[in-house]
Amino acid sequence: MKFITAVSALLFAAVANAQQPTWSSCATASTTDMTVSAFSVDPYPLCINEDVCATVTGTLLTDVIAPAKLDISGKFLGSVVYTDNQDLCAILEDAGHPCPLPKSTPSITACVLVKPSVPAIANVQLTIQATNGNNRILFCQDATVTTSTCA
Repeated sequence: MKFITAVSALLFAAVANAQQPTWSSCATASTTDMTVSAFSVDPYPLCINEDVCATVTGTLLTDVIAPAKLDISGKFLGSVVYTDNQDLCAILEDAGHPCPLPKSTPSITACVLVKPSVPAIANVQLTIQATNGNNRILFCQDATVTTSTCA
């Protein structure tokens, strides 16, 4: 009976660890070109040296135009442990949705490689910000995440 209880506790801990983190907006609503209703990443936890896709759902207030950019940064204990800056229009084009992306688009999915230089740790404060080609913020989301070496 103790063995079953221990296995159940381990499975519960594994499932709890794999749940999506709680994302929150890190942008001022009056400065964004998108009203966000949902945000998620897949897979989670973030797998080092593998692609991760972020999906943001909401209402675009304007078309996404070049040179839009996607900036990702991670902090651990107050120190920057990860940065990545991407051309958002290039990412969208790779997914079959070139810029200008019409404001009628209900969601945006952007997939990027989690660089092999990121440490495999829990409690990384991750910030993902997309900036439109007009230099207005499309969205900014942050959460405490786990990075892992997945095999």
